[in-house]
Amino acid sequence: MARLQCEFSLIRYVPDVVKGEFANIGVVLREAGSNSAEVKFTRDWSRVRCMDPNADTEMLESLEAEIAARLAAGVDAKVNAKPVLETLEDSLSNSVQMTAMRGALAENLAAEMGQLMRMYVEPLRVTPARKRASGRAAIAGEMRDAFERAGVWRLMRKRIRAADYTQAGDPLRIDCGYRNGKVRMFQAVSLENDVEMAKGLAYSASAMREGVARVEGVELELTAIVEPVASVEDKEQYAFGVTAMEREMIRVLTTKDLGRVAETARRELKV
Repeated sequence: MARLQCEFSLIRYVPDVVKGEFANIGVVLREAGSNSAEVKFTRDWSRVRCMDPNADTEMLESLEAEIAARLAAGVDAKVNAKPVLETLEDSLSNSVQMTAMRGALAENLAAEMGQLMRMYVEPLRVTPARKRASGRAAIAGEMRDAFERAGVWRLMRKRIRAADYTQAGDPLRIDCGYRNGKVRMFQAVSLENDVEMAKGLAYSASAMREGVARVEGVELELTAIVEPVASVEDKEQYAFGVTAMEREMIRVLTTKDLGRVAETARRELKV
């Protein structure tokens, strides 16, 4: 099978430029000669936090969407990808750096991106017996995987500031969303250990809906993605959390519904 000639660059977090220590946090990948490129960041910030306990991981997470948008803008403007990448590198802070482009042969871009992330970015899994990810992090990971498989993750807004719709100082951030006739937002909420996340989202829902109507001029559909009830020991607590959200007109779905949710997003965003 003919293999694609590709080029990739690693994105690094460098907390102390004098020491020169770094952690790879993402990959930029393109087919050689193409004027388009893709970017993907890690979802596991443990290595970054180990190096720098005060690292602003929310800023780093938002940087992925910013880089993707700038790469897409460069392609839309029919600008060759290399100058776009060079301009991007020049604009990054000293704590976030890009390596020189390297060549690679790939079966396809998606498979190569996964391989590069495993080789250079994701922490090594020392033992298969390690406990699986659980709680909100696991739900958020499954949600992102579903939207990525549907090809819509790069088109969605991430880490949406509730303060843009409610009031200054509101710390809530919604995981992701998109607009198609109405604004659809999705939040990973774990009911495994407690219901504080569910109560917090329920508390903000009404103000969010009013704010979206005021700012965007359309209706907000807010969806909470939770674990299946069978995976939670405290069924009464689970039911309380679901009821608290549904009472505030939050649609509650489980991770088993993510395929259907992602397919709807694919149709609505016309991917």
